Amino acid sequence: MPEPTIDPATFAALGEMAGAEFVTELVDTFLEEAPRMLAEMREASAKRDAESFRRAAHSLKSNSNTFGAMALGEAAKSLELEGLEATSPAALDALDAAYARAAAALRALCDG
Repeated sequence: MPEPTIDPATFAALGEMAGAEFVTELVDTFLEEAPRMLAEMREASAKRDAESFRRAAHSLKSNSNTFGAMALGEAAKSLELEGLEATSPAALDALDAAYARAAAALRALCDG
């Protein structure tokens, strides 16, 4: 059985700690900011700016893990650790796809 896009235990713990209404606000903020982080990573890749790339990947990883989007967090972590030199356009495309899956799952959980 495949792992869920959002880890239910992590998301539930966040809800217990912060409250459902605040979690929805946090998710909304994440859904606004994550595409900017993805764009920053692509721009940094094009400019060969390793530090900006690493910083954006780190932020995306941390924020993803907060919500239980573990696959997205793991993909961002991998790019953060591999660094700009080992990152390909295909890896960035895969990260975009992982974000799209996580975003849809988070919206469903908040709307649910």
